Amino acid sequence: MTTTAASAHPTTSTEPAAPLKVAVILGSNRDGRFGPVVAAWFLARAARHPGVETDLIDVAEADLPAAITFSPDADAAARLGAVSARLADADAFVVLTPEYNHSFPAPLKTLIDWHSAEWQAKPVAFVGYGGISGGLRAVEHLRQVFAELHTVTLRDTVSFHNAGALFDDEGRHLDPEPADAAAKTLLDQLVWWGTALRDARKARPYGA
Repeated sequence: MTTTAASAHPTTSTEPAAPLKVAVILGSNRDGRFGPVVAAWFLARAARHPGVETDLIDVAEADLPAAITFSPDADAAARLGAVSARLADADAFVVLTPEYNHSFPAPLKTLIDWHSAEWQAKPVAFVGYGGISGGLRAVEHLRQVFAELHTVTLRDTVSFHNAGALFDDEGRHLDPEPADAAAKTLLDQLVWWGTALRDARKARPYGA
């Protein structure tokens, strides 16, 4: 059998991959929270990364009902629907979490628990902040939660120990190089996993 030139050298697409849609979830609604400083810092780093398109979902603005029900009233359904659509549209997630009493905030758990299919077969990365632990105990709890939701959690995190002392009054990191390098590593890994899993979901629907 003769092999044609076309079959010997299959063509490959030269079209650039679509940007990875990353939902960045700000997980605290506490009065006086430090989260917006961390979110602004991370979004600025993500904006420099090729192939990433971010959408900030703030649990304080989402204001989802704490009581989870199969029959939410019209107001709750509208607030829930707005968030659900954005999570479903995302290819990957970055969760920004403080550490409260060795774990993550209740409003973040509420947002997670209202959803199921929106998370499945997608990667989740974490940015933790807090006191001496840097939010790492909250992150470890989140890993268990997201494993139950059929996600892939990234090993490497960004962690801010004693976060309030690391930024100036304008939200600028006082020692940016190590934190910037950690953010780049996290984003590089997130793009790899996010692209691979997006392609896999297109090729074969995920069955949970």
